Amino acid sequence: MADYFIGADIGQSQDYTALVILEKIQTPSRPDYHARHIMRCPLGMPYPSIVDQIVATYGHRRIRDSHRALIVDATGCGRPIVDLLKPCGPIAVTLHGGQSVTHKGRDWHVPKRDVVTCAQVLLQQRRLKFAEGVPLTPVLQQELLDFRYKINPLTAHDSYAAWREGQYDDLVLALSLACWWAERGPKPARVALIDVPPAPRWY
Repeated sequence: MADYFIGADIGQSQDYTALVILEKIQTPSRPDYHARHIMRCPLGMPYPSIVDQIVATYGHRRIRDSHRALIVDATGCGRPIVDLLKPCGPIAVTLHGGQSVTHKGRDWHVPKRDVVTCAQVLLQQRRLKFAEGVPLTPVLQQELLDFRYKINPLTAHDSYAAWREGQYDDLVLALSLACWWAERGPKPARVALIDVPPAPRWY
C-alpha cells in the first residue's frame, strides 16, 4: 500500500492556498518522493470553499484507500483551517524563526529553516522527482529557483521567502511541509471520510 503526504500552505485572502501531494517510493537504499498532484486554490476563494477543496483532494479515489498524512501550515490564518479539517486528522505545523522543534499531540512548532531545508536536501540528493505532465510543475520549479534565505545582521536570525517582492512561495512551502513530515514523521495512517465533496481534477 502506497504512502502519500499532502502538504497544504494556507494563504491569506490576497495569497494562494497551495497543496502538493508526494508519493513515497521505496528504493533499496532510501525512499524517493514523487510529486503526484500540485494545486492552487484561486485568489480570493472563501475559506469554507478552500476547506472543501482540501477535503475533496484528501478523499480522492486515487489515494483514499492508501496511507495518507495531511500536513497543514497552522501559522497565522492557518489555525482556524486546521480546526475545520479535523475529520482528515491533520498535522498542524506552526512555523517560527527559532531553533527548537516542539509538539503536543498533532500540533507542532517547527523552525521554518528545518522545513525548507528538508526539501532542498531531497532535491540535492535527487530523491525528489517531478513529472512534467503534472499541472503547475513548472510554476513550482520556478518558485524553488526564486526561493532564498536571508540573515539579519543585527539578530542573526534567518528568514526564508521568495527573493523579490510580489513573488509567491506557497507551492514551495506546501512541498516543504510534505517533505519534512515524510522524512521526520511516523508512517501515515488510513483515515476514513464519510462526506467527501466533489474532487478537483488531478493526475
